[in-house]
Amino acid sequence: MYDLLVKNGKIVTAECVFPGNIAVKEGKIAAVLLAGEEPEAKKVIDAKGNYVFPGAIDTHAHLNDPGYEWREDYEHGTAAAAVGGYTTIIDMPLQNEPAMTNAKIFDKKLEKVSPNAYVDYCFWGGLIPDNFQDLKGMDEKGCVAFKSFIGPVSPDYSSLNYGQVYEAMQIIHEFDGRAGFHCEDFASIKWQEQRMKKEGRLDWKGFLESRPVVAEMVATVDVIELAKATGCKAHICHVSSPDVAQKIKEAQQEGYDITAETCSHYLSMTEEDVIKNGPLFKCAPPLRSQEEVDRLWTYVEDGTFSGIASDHSPCSYDEKFKEILGNKIETVFDVWGGISGIQSGFQVSFHEGCIKRGISPSVLANAMAKKPAEAFGIYGKKGDIRTGFDADFIIVDADKEWEITEESLLYVNKISAFVGMKGKGLPVCTIVRGEVVAEDGKVVGEKGFGSLVKKL
Repeated sequence: MYDLLVKNGKIVTAECVFPGNIAVKEGKIAAVLLAGEEPEAKKVIDAKGNYVFPGAIDTHAHLNDPGYEWREDYEHGTAAAAVGGYTTIIDMPLQNEPAMTNAKIFDKKLEKVSPNAYVDYCFWGGLIPDNFQDLKGMDEKGCVAFKSFIGPVSPDYSSLNYGQVYEAMQIIHEFDGRAGFHCEDFASIKWQEQRMKKEGRLDWKGFLESRPVVAEMVATVDVIELAKATGCKAHICHVSSPDVAQKIKEAQQEGYDITAETCSHYLSMTEEDVIKNGPLFKCAPPLRSQEEVDRLWTYVEDGTFSGIASDHSPCSYDEKFKEILGNKIETVFDVWGGISGIQSGFQVSFHEGCIKRGISPSVLANAMAKKPAEAFGIYGKKGDIRTGFDADFIIVDADKEWEITEESLLYVNKISAFVGMKGKGLPVCTIVRGEVVAEDGKVVGEKGFGSLVKKL
């Protein structure tokens, strides 16, 4: 007898959508069955003709735990992920205190967060100028990739210059790791910021013009060339521009292992939202034009992206809205940059892609499950509906209408640029390793059930 049978679903894989049932034993997919095949199981979930997706993987989340739990912690962040359909999150090493830059910190972080996770999680390792000697140790502990900045970053972390990137890539290539980058050219942005301030351009249009697409393009192209020279696998984080995506696609077509992600906000919001609404919509890279949003979707469809991430970057209300910091008048350049979206990312992507643009649900299964799992070395355990994989599923009601409200958010700080957005198509049940962790917008799983996932 099986432990669980999910029946009457439209099963979604990266290749196709088909009616069928899924049998689960000891947290693993034991059989993928044709419609009508209904073996005995201790528990039966009737999908009622809804889509059954493989659990989504958030390739880029900042849960701020330990150190900045007043922004977000594992209990709230993974609860929100569960409700939203992300069954595995890959947590960033910064906005932690301390930032995770060596194996000892890895152990302390794991001890701190493991009792509080509702969904499974992986760790990004930190990549800063003075921890090159610690990279292999973090890889051995289980870090799935290493995060660095080419552009400006918060004071508790450090950017790399291109010479340092070259050396770090040589080291990471030796143990077959993957280096990930926030690609915005440091010098370009710093100069443009100074220029805007000097000209008195302290409005939101000035902010947008301080971080042009060319800054993202220059850094991305340089990282790709460094990856080609070293043979190192690279991941380009939060791509906002279709022109940048094209450069990544060309490198992939040349046979280089360059992966990339975009984010749900780059696929649904525009620069006009920043100009009109200000702080909540500030992120880096910034939001782009509607025309660029529409073109960016073509790169989701063709498989360029290995992830539609949240880049969940929470903060307090004061960090987004407070007008006075000490005696200093805050400008647009001082406002916290980041959008909270780990609870909203899947439903927004489904609405924008499958409902609004008519793309196949298989495109999302590919971009949000299979390809992320492959990129970060966990495919075979995560990322697909196949025998032997973890039984991670999202049941999605394509007809269910929704509106995102502050009250519905499970974050520590219930603020998000997604509040007020309306759409269609909602996760109604999230299953992790055969256990229901969220249902109808509520967490029903056990805190601490989520576990660390390492590369296979």
